[in-house]
Amino acid sequence: MFRAEYGALLAALARRTGGDLIAAEDALSEAFAAATEQWTANGVPDVPDVPAAWVLGVARRRLVDGARRARAVVDGHERAHAIETRAEDEVDHEFLLAKDSLPTDDDRLRLVFTCCHPALEIDARIALTLNTLGGLRAHEIARAFLVGDATMAQRLVRAKTKIRAAGIPFAVPPEDVVPERLAAVLRVVYLIFNAGNGAGAGDGVERQGLVRDALRLARLLVEMLPDDGEVAGLLALLLLTDARSMARTDTSGELVLLPDQDRSLWDRDLIDAGRREVERALVLSSGAPGPYALQAAIAAVHADAERASDTDWAQIVALYEVLERVEPTPVVALNHAVAVAEIDGPAAGLARVDALEAAGELDRYLYLHATRADLLRRLGRPADARAAYSRAIELADDPVERRFLVRRVAELDRE
Repeated sequence: MFRAEYGALLAALARRTGGDLIAAEDALSEAFAAATEQWTANGVPDVPDVPAAWVLGVARRRLVDGARRARAVVDGHERAHAIETRAEDEVDHEFLLAKDSLPTDDDRLRLVFTCCHPALEIDARIALTLNTLGGLRAHEIARAFLVGDATMAQRLVRAKTKIRAAGIPFAVPPEDVVPERLAAVLRVVYLIFNAGNGAGAGDGVERQGLVRDALRLARLLVEMLPDDGEVAGLLALLLLTDARSMARTDTSGELVLLPDQDRSLWDRDLIDAGRREVERALVLSSGAPGPYALQAAIAAVHADAERASDTDWAQIVALYEVLERVEPTPVVALNHAVAVAEIDGPAAGLARVDALEAAGELDRYLYLHATRADLLRRLGRPADARAAYSRAIELADDPVERRFLVRRVAELDRE
């Protein structure tokens, strides 16, 4: 429940603390510790929503007791030791289940925009929201940023301290300043979705919860900013990606690449909804679509193909050419290289990938080495492919992806 409910509960508590994330996190940690003790002895409340409400109620009381103790010391009465926390088994569940007690979607939006305040560095904004809303640990976020665990932990502490010290408001900003924070907010939602959509994430309740949180936030942003093409593009991209989730692993839990997926398992309702959002995003973009709208358009081309062999790679290459102009990053260039390989052959794709490898920016990026290995395999260079696969395996934290790469090496050995 910690992983599934943490973000929503923290958002609700942050509303009560005025955005003091450190105080909210401390109270929530104490409440989960109390739940571990109480539920081990007495059982988990079996009424829907009561477990989460129980933890929230205890955490809120911790906040109240902390404020009372602080007031007692300030008043000079030395009464801090006399104030006791009410027994957790006396929590009034009817009160806790009142409408204003449980987390709301607005709480999550407030938390996202607070964590994405311009006073924070862009990477800190994204990492902080993944940590607070998504409940991801520092080492999990570090993988997404290609930095060390200690570096990420320090970054999170500094960001939370800065929010408290600067008095950053816990609120959705006024309409006139939303655009300056929107890019980081969209990036946050995208990373939360990816954290739950990894190859090895399918069976985890907490990971499925991250996907739901990302989709919920994307829909809320669409409601709040209905005329923004990039917001619509992000929602479209998430829907079209999530539509393929059931086909990404086989019945034994092993990874299945896009060309080999059973497309009858793709969720056609999600695909249709994603297509509608792509069309809306392109219309709203007025001929100048942003990165999310373009990525969604690429996903829609894949979704249109009944078989892998039907994929319109020429259209995908054209879209990547535009995307690379709009967002000239090494990862976009790598994906562009994959598409070029489908049109002009693996040698053309490998030339682009080799240039990216030489630049060094993606040296710790698993998919650079896995892509390079696949292209080398297709070109009949097994020794070079084996070396590239070995580097990819070194970087693979996801056990499903690791097993897939090991199988690829075994296939090379048999050839």
